[in-house]
Amino acid sequence: MSESVSLPALGESVTEGTVTRWLKQVGDRVEVDEPLLEVSTDKVDTEIPSPISGVVEAILVQEDETVAVGTVLAHIGDGSGAAAPAAAAPAAEPAPVVAAEVHAAPVAPAPAVSAPAPVVSAPVVSAPVVSAPVVSAPVVSAPVVSAPVVSAPSVPAPPVAPAAPVVTPPPSSLNTGAPTGYVTPIVRKLANEQGVDLSRVQGTGVGGRIRKEDVLQAGPVLDAAAPKRTPLTVSPLRGTTVPMSRLRKVVAERAVLSMQSTAQLTSVVEIDVTRIAHLRDRVKGAFQAATGNKLSFMPFFAVAATEALQAFPIINSTVDGDNIVYPAAENVSIAVDTDRGLLTPVVKNAGGLNIAQFAQAINDVATRTRDNQLKPDELAGGTFTLTNTGSRGALFDTPVVFLPQLAILGTGIVTKRPVVVSLDGQDVIAVRSMVYFALSYDHRIIDGADAARFLVAIKERLEEGAFEKDLGI
Repeated sequence: MSESVSLPALGESVTEGTVTRWLKQVGDRVEVDEPLLEVSTDKVDTEIPSPISGVVEAILVQEDETVAVGTVLAHIGDGSGAAAPAAAAPAAEPAPVVAAEVHAAPVAPAPAVSAPAPVVSAPVVSAPVVSAPVVSAPVVSAPVVSAPVVSAPSVPAPPVAPAAPVVTPPPSSLNTGAPTGYVTPIVRKLANEQGVDLSRVQGTGVGGRIRKEDVLQAGPVLDAAAPKRTPLTVSPLRGTTVPMSRLRKVVAERAVLSMQSTAQLTSVVEIDVTRIAHLRDRVKGAFQAATGNKLSFMPFFAVAATEALQAFPIINSTVDGDNIVYPAAENVSIAVDTDRGLLTPVVKNAGGLNIAQFAQAINDVATRTRDNQLKPDELAGGTFTLTNTGSRGALFDTPVVFLPQLAILGTGIVTKRPVVVSLDGQDVIAVRSMVYFALSYDHRIIDGADAARFLVAIKERLEEGAFEKDLGI
C-alpha cells in the first residue's frame, strides 16, 4: 500500500513552490526524514524530507514544475506499485507468439498434422515451435500470410507494444529537453542582489535551468549600461597642518584616560531584525504622519537597550571609590557625528520612553547638536551610551568606554544577507535583515557573563519584534 507525499507549507505567506531537483527516483528506497527533493519559493530554497520510509513508486510533479501547497508530489510504498509495470512488459512478448502458432496449425498440410499437435499443447516452450515443420514452406505460404494478418487476434498486438513507452518517455524527455528559460523567483532575486545578468549565465540544471550555484559562480557582470563610479573629492586639508580644536583635545584626553584607567573588553552578538524591518515598512508612513519623524531602527534599539538596562543595572552603574553606584534612572547618551567632532547629548530618564518618544528625543538632540544649540547640561549626566556606527555603513566596531560610564553599545548597519534559519523543524537558508551589536565595558566591574546576559536580553527582545504596542501612535 502506498502513501502520498504532498508539498508542505513553507512559510506564512508562501502558497506555492517549484520542484528544482528530485533527490530520489522511482524505484529508490528512502528513509524517514531523508531528503526526498528540493523546492524553491520566492523566500527560501529548501529540501523536503520524506515523511515515511519505503520505495518511491511514482513521481507526479516533475522538475521545474510549480505547484500549490498541498499538491501530491509522489507516492511511496513497499515497492509493489513500482515493480508492476516492469513485470507487465515481458508478459506482452509471448502473446504474439501464441497467436501465431494457434493460427499456423490449421494452415499446415495434412502430413504435418502429427507434428503441430504438440505445438498447440505447449505453445511457448515446446520443441515444435523451433522444429522444421513450423519453419517449413507451408508456414510461409500465402494462406499463412493472409489469414493471420487480417485475423482479429492480430489487432491487439499493436496496443501491447506502446504499453512500456507510455511509462518511460516522460523522464527521458525531461532530462534531455531543450532549455525552457524558466528561472525560479529566489534565483532571480539572488541574481538581482548579486548584480548578475541572467542572460549571460549558462544553466546547469535540468533542461538548462539556471540554479543558485550558477548565479553564485557567475558573480556580478558589469555591462556598458552600468553607472560609472563617482570619484571622491580630494580634501583641501591634504598636505596641511592644523591645530587641534578644543573639543578634539578634550575627547583625546578623556579617551586616553579611560583606556588607561579601565580594563576594556568588547562582546558581540548577531541579531535578526527581520520582524522589525517588516513592521517598520508597514507603519513608517503612518508613523511619520503622526509624529513628524522618520521611523529608523534606532528607536527600537534604544527601547530594547533601556529595558535591558533596567533588568541588568550593573551595565548602567558607575564607580565611586570602592563603591558601585546603581543610578535610579537610565540617562542614555546618544553619539552624534558633527563637523566639530563626536558629541554625546543625553536623553534623560529614558526608561519609560516608547518608540515615538525615543524617535522624537533622538531627532531633537541630534539636530540641536549639529546646529550647535545644545545647553551645557545636556551633554552631562549620561549613565550609558548608544553609538550607531552603522549609520555610516560600518558592520560593527569596538567602541571606547568614556568614564564615568562603564559601558557603551555600538550598533552596526542593518543589512540583508543569507543565513540559516529553522523552518518547520528543518534548517534552510533564507535572506534576513541582520545587525551586529558590540558592547564595550569596564571588565573591572562588569564580567563577561553580565555583558552576555545584557546582550542576549536585547537580542531576544528585538528578534521577537513585538513593538506594535510600543509605537506610541
